[in-house]
Amino acid sequence: MRISSRAAGLLVGVALDAAFGDPRRGHPVAAFGRAAKALEDRLYADRKLNGVIYTATLVGGAAAAGYAVERRAHGGTAEAAVTALATWAVLGGTSLAREGRVMAGYLERDDIEAARNRLGHLCARDPSHLDEGGLARATVESIAENTSDAAIAPLVWGAVAGVPGLLAYRAANTLDAMVGYRNERYEQFGWASARLDDVLNWVPARVTAAITVACAPRAWRVLRRDGGKHPSPNAGRCEAAFAGALGVRLGGANVYHGRKEQRPELGDGRPPETSDIRRATRLSAIVTAVAALAAALAANGSGR
Repeated sequence: MRISSRAAGLLVGVALDAAFGDPRRGHPVAAFGRAAKALEDRLYADRKLNGVIYTATLVGGAAAAGYAVERRAHGGTAEAAVTALATWAVLGGTSLAREGRVMAGYLERDDIEAARNRLGHLCARDPSHLDEGGLARATVESIAENTSDAAIAPLVWGAVAGVPGLLAYRAANTLDAMVGYRNERYEQFGWASARLDDVLNWVPARVTAAITVACAPRAWRVLRRDGGKHPSPNAGRCEAAFAGALGVRLGGANVYHGRKEQRPELGDGRPPETSDIRRATRLSAIVTAVAALAAALAANGSGR
């Protein structure tokens, strides 16, 4: 069977991420973040319109750059190469797994303070009062949600839209992480970035949940019952599926930027323990591998 340039590029990009993780120097996402911060400084106002312009400019610019590069490559080995490099640049599955293992190591050594200091690499939750169980829950929940955000969503958009899809998705997801907060500064300005990220992750989150169920069928009952309880239209599906697959109960009180939020319980097992972090990391890697094959098959079926 002939493999298309896009499919080959996606598979090579996943292999590069597995082998090397994120590029150590000159990471394009970091460069994009600096450009986004500079544009925010010029455009910021406490209005949705300014946020819409900000989001459209940056995400549209990323998509346009991806389209120009892909068109110049124009099929064959060159297109496969640029797709592979773009996939490697935007995937975060290996880095996610590494953070999970670091957190597990700290908690296994009872180094609670180090684990609290490290949690910010995974989520924006306030860790200052979290004990071992709270840190384990936060880590498992973050691994579940970020399996979609960091790995499955880029693969879905890469399969659908190639290099423009890869770059546009990562741009939108990066902006959500930068300005997509419901606080005084970003409630209005960050609205467009947050909503766009929700839209772009709607299908990938459900793909993540479906693959998780395929890997662990017992997760289906929890996903069907609890997946829609979460305030996020996407995170709840991933977290519920992981809760069912791992046999744990997620959810509870979280503190973000000084504000306490009560999240619904997902699953009906025991609370997560330190050992569940490594289990969640392994499950995330399996789900990502299955998604990579599915994305390559989808891209190959499209003839690109």
